[in-house]
Amino acid sequence: METGKKALTVLLATANRGKLAELRELFRGTGLDLRLPADAGVALPAVEESGSSYRENALLKARALAAASGLPALADDSGLEVAALGGAPGIRSARYSGPGGTDSENNGKLLQEMGGRKDREARFVCMLVLAWPSGKTLAAEGILEGKIGEVARGANGFGYDPLFVLPDGRHLAELMPEEKGRISHRARAAMRMKELLDNPPGEG
Repeated sequence: METGKKALTVLLATANRGKLAELRELFRGTGLDLRLPADAGVALPAVEESGSSYRENALLKARALAAASGLPALADDSGLEVAALGGAPGIRSARYSGPGGTDSENNGKLLQEMGGRKDREARFVCMLVLAWPSGKTLAAEGILEGKIGEVARGANGFGYDPLFVLPDGRHLAELMPEEKGRISHRARAAMRMKELLDNPPGEG
C-alpha cells in the first residue's frame, strides 16, 4: 500500500493476542491497522471450520467477521502436511489427537504415526484471506518445507515446531522468534499478501 494513505482498520479473526502481535509485526509498514474484534467492540463470530481446504476455512472466518463488523477482516488457516501420512494432519492439525488435544498430545500422536517410517518429508502451509464487507477478497499462501524429526527439540514456538526440522538441521522450536518470523509459512503468506495489496489482481 502507498505510504501517506490513511491506515486501514482490519479486524483479525482470532482472540489470540500472540497471533495479533505476530501479524502486526509481519504487516508493519503496510498501512493496515490490525486489531482484535474485542478491541473494536465486535464479538468474534463462532464459525464452524467445515471447509475442505485451508483457503475455504480462512475464507469462512474472514467473511463472517467482515459481515458482522462492517470492517475488513483478516483470517488465517494453517497446518502441517506429512508426505508419508498422505498429507495428514493437514487441516486437522490443531485437533489431530482429538477435539481439545494439546500440542503435546498432537506431537505424541504424530511421533507414533511416524514410528519406523523412512520418508519424513513435511511442510507447513499457511493461507491468509483478507475479506471486505463488499465481498471482495484477497488470498495468499505461504509454505515452509522440512521434515519430521525423531525427537522433539527446542523450547520456542508452539504446535509442531519442536518436531519440524529445517533443511539446515535445526528444529523450528530452536529458532528465536525473530528468525522464525522471517522464514515461517505465516511470514511467507504475509509477504505474498503485501504484494497483492501493493498490486491487486486486475491492476497494473
